[in-house]
Amino acid sequence: MKSLVIVTHPSTETSIINKRWIEELKKYPKKYTVHELYKVYPDGNIDVEKEQKLVESHGNLVMQFPIYWFNCPPLLKKWLDDVFAYGWAYGSNGGDKLKNRKIALAVSAGINKEDYSEEGRYRYTLEHLLSPFETTFLYCNADYRSFFAFYGTEYNPSASDLEKSVQDYLNFVDNL
Repeated sequence: MKSLVIVTHPSTETSIINKRWIEELKKYPKKYTVHELYKVYPDGNIDVEKEQKLVESHGNLVMQFPIYWFNCPPLLKKWLDDVFAYGWAYGSNGGDKLKNRKIALAVSAGINKEDYSEEGRYRYTLEHLLSPFETTFLYCNADYRSFFAFYGTEYNPSASDLEKSVQDYLNFVDNL
């Protein structure tokens, strides 16, 4: 089954990393469905049933976003709150639609990797900061497969680093 990539970036037109990742994913429509939340829901009103059916019609689920204030963009949080509903994603009344589904994250981080360390500027690793996502997926009995990250987007990455990240990202998704 195809992988569903939920992209949550409020301005992909000005993005370097996320825009390039999206361009590459869209070259393979038989492998990936790219679903851009800010384009589909500019008003923030999520069609929960439509989103649940979309998730159900795919195999793996990847959530792609830039790190915003050491978290995800607000529309992704709303999407998770609305779509991962009781009785669908978890709970005693069914709630098994994510059971054993492979789920991963793909994030672009503005700062350098060394800043995301216990000794670094922010004293926390990206693994630590993303742990609420992992916990959410585990709560829903999904198969969390970790995350792919590109660090240092604030520092104008080189073209070769960008293209390497594209290939590494596709390999990550393909090997979930």
